[in-house]
Amino acid sequence: MLRGFVLGSDVFPGVTMSDDTAPLPLIMPLGDHGLLVRFATTLSEAANRRAVGFAAKVGAAGLSGVVEVIPNLASVLIRYEPSLMEFERLAGEVRLLVSGPEADTVAGQVHSVPVEFAGEDIDEVAGLVGVSRTDFVSLHSAEPLRVLATGFAPGFVYLGFHPEVLHVPRRAVVRSRVPAGTVLFAAGQTAITSTDIPTGWHVIGRTAFRNFDPSGAPPTRLLAGDMVRFEVAS
Repeated sequence: MLRGFVLGSDVFPGVTMSDDTAPLPLIMPLGDHGLLVRFATTLSEAANRRAVGFAAKVGAAGLSGVVEVIPNLASVLIRYEPSLMEFERLAGEVRLLVSGPEADTVAGQVHSVPVEFAGEDIDEVAGLVGVSRTDFVSLHSAEPLRVLATGFAPGFVYLGFHPEVLHVPRRAVVRSRVPAGTVLFAAGQTAITSTDIPTGWHVIGRTAFRNFDPSGAPPTRLLAGDMVRFEVAS
């Protein structure tokens, strides 16, 4: 299972926030079992919402041979069984769906995530924003954030978008490892790790919340389109 696979992720160099979205997405093969529908080459609110909405539309269509539909930051991966559905036929079905009315946005679940805002970089981040640590925490947690995608590593969750005043670049130096439950901040987004990973994002806190349980079905608790409200851990 490739649930949470992310393409065009903000963790990769050269991918930036942008309002640049194509009128129609690009449909292309991905290996011999995948079809990728790419709504933009850069991440934006509009592109992400189109991807999340289209994934729901494909899932509801019940296309023959499709085994998994995975929304990413600005694209949708459709995994299929070639013995049941040829790529050209699936691409035709996808073109019909994408040229039709856009799917209505369905409100996802709201999750509360307690965070201890005491990460190694929080004071530096607050300084970049030009506020105190206390004010940064208040600004960061003022409104729920939407789940943009899960992936990059098992259970890793991307949340956005913060207002422009909170946008800061990633760190110049990559940390070789941060533990599961690390709350990260960069590029207008917050992220939560569920496994130990390297990262160039700023570490602003820790949480006991884990978005990955390999024995679960599905193994992730958060889905694209869900909302996360951060709370200060007592």
